[in-house]
This record gives sequence, structure tokens and C-alpha cells, in this order.
Amino acid sequence: MKLPSDVDVPDINPDFSAPFFQGFQLIASYILAGAMLVVLIMLILAGAALAFRGLASDRVRTWAGENILWIFIAAAILGAASGLFAWFVNFDFGF
Repeated sequence: MKLPSDVDVPDINPDFSAPFFQGFQLIASYILAGAMLVVLIMLILAGAALAFRGLASDRVRTWAGENILWIFIAAAILGAASGLFAWFVNFDFGF
């Protein structure tokens, strides 16, 4: 005799083959890559402004001195996010 609670439920696995998932991954990778490039340029400019006195004005050197720590923190956060994204989703610049 079979009881109503004896139901054979098959294993359920998610299907990530939908086309819009690849689009989400591509858009996210473009956003991460663009943000990383912007932060890298900011870091280079701030470091150069602080390292070479005649390269930038006093206002730029003041801005660089006040914000270089925040730029480093942003670079670290973006690097960590990109690494996690690459590990979980397969980072793709889309080229």
C-alpha cells in the first residue's frame, strides 16, 4: 500500500542557460572594468601629483593628499568584487 506522503520528487537543478544571464554577466563585467579603469587613473594621477611637486597645482596636490586613502580603499573593494565575480561567474570584458 502506498501512502500519500510517499511521493517521488525528482532532483531540481537550476538552469542558468537563459540568454539574459549572459547579458547580465557582460553588463556587470563592463561596469566593473570601467570602474576599475577610472579608479586606476585616479590612483595614478593622485600618486603622480603627490610624488612630483611641479606636476600639479596646489589644489590638485591637496585633493590628492586628502583622498588618496579613499582611492586605495575603492581600488581594493573593486579588486575584491572583480575577483569574486571572476570566481563565481567567469569575468568577461566582452572583447
